[in-house]
Amino acid sequence: MPEATASSNPPGLSFAPPQPIHNCLQCSHWLPEGTLACPECNTIVYSAHLRQLANLAAQQEQEQKWAEARETWASMLAWVPAGTTQAEGIQGRVAAIDARKEAAEKRKADWTRRLGPLAPVVFFLAKIKTYLFLIFKFKFLLSFFAFFGLYWALFGWKFGLGFTLSIMVHEFGHYAAARRRGLKVDLPVFLPGLGAYVRWYNLGVDRDTLSAIALAGPFFGLIAASVCGAVFFANGGHPGPQDGEISSSVWAALAYTGAWLNLINMVPVLGLDGAQATHALNRVQRGLVLAGTLICYAVLHEGVFLFIAAGMAWRLFTGEAPEKPSTPTMVRFMLLLFLLGTLMWIVPETHGRQF
Repeated sequence: MPEATASSNPPGLSFAPPQPIHNCLQCSHWLPEGTLACPECNTIVYSAHLRQLANLAAQQEQEQKWAEARETWASMLAWVPAGTTQAEGIQGRVAAIDARKEAAEKRKADWTRRLGPLAPVVFFLAKIKTYLFLIFKFKFLLSFFAFFGLYWALFGWKFGLGFTLSIMVHEFGHYAAARRRGLKVDLPVFLPGLGAYVRWYNLGVDRDTLSAIALAGPFFGLIAASVCGAVFFANGGHPGPQDGEISSSVWAALAYTGAWLNLINMVPVLGLDGAQATHALNRVQRGLVLAGTLICYAVLHEGVFLFIAAGMAWRLFTGEAPEKPSTPTMVRFMLLLFLLGTLMWIVPETHGRQF
């Protein structure tokens, strides 16, 4: 193998030049200064350094830092013998970046000719698209404040903030459950006047996992509503204004509304959480949940249970149902129904637009 003299990396790279290697790491053969490939076993002497540079160049390409990536790939040529397969591969990456740059310049020249005097404006808008993308990347925060603003205008800032945070807790239940299972998931997006959603990617997920992630939202929502209810009862359990602090009626409203909204999400229709969880229940279990829902209505007298019962009755005869039962899903489903209904029953319903 030909030999060459190693040189220093160009400035701006993240890795300093390695220390000279005088013994082959593979066969321990003695190597004179500047040897790039062992003459005994043909091992590339500075392979570890080359791997670091290759990872850096790949990262720079992913971030579309083409000038830096080209510089990094080119610097690797100083650490591999000329004419080798490795050197040709590196030269190919450099040539690909050069061709990309040349093609971009050609496209720009073509569009400049076509657009004429409008070209500077179009190029300016294209340049700021990255910043626009960053803005939309924060759609979680933007939608959060839009959601909060709507309910602030309708019911006052105290209820608006508490309600928005309760919805956020519910959605982060889905987020945490999906992340815990190693699934790709996006931050919640709020839809003012409609609700919120979390986008996660469930390709290849089994029914039990799907139901667990679906019911994690109402479970976290139950916790948020229960905290509001606990604060309400800690303040005496009587709705009414209290000067200088958030009134008890706000906490009661947040607890009741939060429990009701999470129960609505348990209705097994459309894309609601209850529908996703029902996929794991067989026909017999759906019938048992239906019976349990009717019992909850008879005991707690909350009309929302009738909607859940109607949806579950419909699910008894429609859609696919697994033959194998999912006892954990049924237990979680029934427990959430009972606890959310109980919270609605013990917390007084409040009326009024402003708090």
